[in-house]
This record gives sequence, structure tokens and C-alpha cells, in this order.
Amino acid sequence: MTAIIPQVLVSLVALGMALAFISADRESPTSRALAASLAWIGIAIFVNSSWLELSPHWTSAGARIGGWLAITESLAIITVLEWLLRVRRTIPAGALDTRGGDGMLRLGQASGVLYSVFAIVAPELRASEFQFAASKPGALGHFGFWLFAGPILFSGLTGLISVLLLMRRQPDRPERIRIVGFAVAMPFFMIAFVLSEQAAAISTLIGEMMLLIGSVHYHVLQGQRGQFMSRFLSFQVAELVRQRGMKHAMEQNFLEITVVVSDLRGFTAYAQANPSSRVIDVLRDYYDEVGKVVGEYGGTIKDYAGDGILMLVGAPLPIRDHAVVGLRIAHRVRDAVTNVTQRWSSDTHALGIGIGVASGFVTVGVIGSQSRLEYTAVGAAVNLASRLCEQALHGEILVDGRTMELAGDIALESRPSVAVKGFAEPVSLYALPAAI
Repeated sequence: MTAIIPQVLVSLVALGMALAFISADRESPTSRALAASLAWIGIAIFVNSSWLELSPHWTSAGARIGGWLAITESLAIITVLEWLLRVRRTIPAGALDTRGGDGMLRLGQASGVLYSVFAIVAPELRASEFQFAASKPGALGHFGFWLFAGPILFSGLTGLISVLLLMRRQPDRPERIRIVGFAVAMPFFMIAFVLSEQAAAISTLIGEMMLLIGSVHYHVLQGQRGQFMSRFLSFQVAELVRQRGMKHAMEQNFLEITVVVSDLRGFTAYAQANPSSRVIDVLRDYYDEVGKVVGEYGGTIKDYAGDGILMLVGAPLPIRDHAVVGLRIAHRVRDAVTNVTQRWSSDTHALGIGIGVASGFVTVGVIGSQSRLEYTAVGAAVNLASRLCEQALHGEILVDGRTMELAGDIALESRPSVAVKGFAEPVSLYALPAAI
């Protein structure tokens, strides 16, 4: 059994890497696929090397069982290409048609299945003419060698071509490193099929290290970027991309949400009368307070536009009773920002806060180019919340009729209907009292 110790160690390395990726980032589709591919690589190495040690491959019974064990090798091929397919879905394609590259990877996976089918149907041919072929003179001239090498080479070729197609999208540095790591690792994995047991272990280990270097470098750079960008982008949008991948995150959805818009009163005059450094300090204090409240309730800050803040409740991640949560956010924001305005107001220039809340169906999704992505919401509720915010006096929270219908037990004060720009009919109006 000492002869298979190198293979067992390589197998344990692969399984350990799989466990590391799945435990650290189990919600990510790409991390799950990477963990699965590493796990199947480890399992394939262990079961095949162990069986060859227990039962010589040149015996008829040993060859037949070894043919069935080739299924683990096919699963390793399939899951490696599945990982690459999921990586493709996280990189914006712009106007490029991605169907050809995705279809090619599916063909590569089918070719991986074909390899195990051939191994089950012709196990002795695989054992005699394909396994350890690098140590057999004239192996390249045998039909049996190409019967099994062909599917593996085709699967590897689809992966490498897919990498080249990915590079056309001009991915950023972390993605390039991860993709290049895969491209470098692939030949080492492929050649391990025909090397001697000791050489195959070394080749596989080199491939694992190349894949690990690329993946770890990617996650480190992404972590650094995420830590920096979390100060500017919504956590919910980042979580949506992480959980579902870029392709699903960029899909448009039509759903009902609650929109909250806040705006400082007297800010224009205040900004003209005070140094820009003081104005920035006011905005920073204001943004921080609103951000704390919105984050606590799981809402999303869509926009910071000067002294105006647009908040979404119920998108991109759904929130049950979004209207109730939206009103609670508005109430907390009013209290928090009122304290901010009191700290920064002067005798000559007072600051205040006005808030508008509206609910309705909107279209939401990630839009943008390869260089910049933004989560957006388009619909009447967004416009109405903004218009109500414009009409709100200091300390007022004006609410539309749909939010009132969804508000449950939260009592609202009825106001006369008002004409709102962009709306043909007068809008039912309510106000949120100081205590809810």
C-alpha cells in the first residue's frame, strides 16, 4: 500500500481544498462548483489508485471494475467545466453572444460522459492501451488510446476555447487571474490520465496548485475590493450577485415594493452660506445615520444625490410586509436625521428633513456596462415618493394611498388629496404621526 501514498496525499489535498471553498463561501454558485470539481478530482484519484493497487488492471475482472470507476473521472471533468460555466455567468458580456461558449462547455461535459461510457463498454482496451500510455512505446498509434484520449482532449479543448472567449469580454484583474489559473491547470489535469501513477500524482498536484493560486488570488482581491466598495454600494446588491451570479442578478423583475425618499430642508441656502468642508461633514453625518437605519431593516439605498436619498424596501432581496418596514424606516430616519439637523443648524440657516413614502409595482434590475453596474428601480412608485418628499415640510412623512392599504395596524393621519406632477388624478395623501 505504500506505493499509493503519493496518490492518497494528492487526493487529500484536493478534498481539503474542496472543503475550504465550500465552508468559506457555500452560498456562491461558483464556489460550490469549484468545491465539487476538487472533491471529484480527489475521489477519482483515491478510488482509481486504490483499486489498481488492490487488483492489477491487466486482469479481466480488475479492468471491468476499473471501467466503472472511470465514472468518477467523468464527474471530475463535468464539474470542472461546470465551474467554468458558472464563472462565465458572473462576467458581463455586453453585446457579445455567450450562447456559443456556453454550448461548447456543455458539449465538453457530454464528452466527459462519453469517456466513462467507453470505459464501461471496453474496460480491457482502456487498461491495456490508454492507462499509463506515456510509459508504453507506440501508444499513440493504437486505436484504444485515441478512443479514450479523444473525449478527454475534446473536453479540455472546450475549456481552453471558453477561456479565450472569456478574455474577449475584457474581465477585470481578479477574474483574469482566476481564468488564467484554470487555463494553466487544465493541461496538467489532462496529461495525468496517461502518466505513470507517481508522475500522475505530481502532475495532478501541480494542476491543483495552479487552480488554487488563481482562485485564492481572486478571492483575496475580491475581498479587498468588497471591503472598499461596501462603503459605496449596497450590501444587498452585492449579496444578490454573490448568491445568484451576475447573469441572474441582471435579470429584470417586476414586483411591488415600498420606496422611501428623504431630503434635507434648507440645504441649498445652507450650502451657499457655509464652507464646502462643513457641507461635506453634514452630508457624511446624514448619510451615516440613514445608512444605519436602512441597513438595520434590510432595505437598500439606491441613490445618494446631494441631500436626497432614495431607499428601496423589498428589492433586490424580498422583504415581507415591505410597506410596514418602509414606514418604520421613514420614522427612524426622521428621528435620526432631526438630531443631525439640530447639531449642524445655525442661527441664520436652519436645516430640516422631509420624507415621502410610496408603494407600487416597479421594474428592478442591474443595468450598466462592462465598466460600471448599477441597481435601478423604475416605476410610478419611485416618482411618487420623490414628489411627496418635495411637498413634505420639516419633520413630515407624507404617504400614498397604496402604502396606507398595506400598512396594517400602523395608524396614518388622513390629508386632502393633492395634485402631483406626472399623475393625471389627484393622489390620496396621508401622514405618519410622530409615534407609531
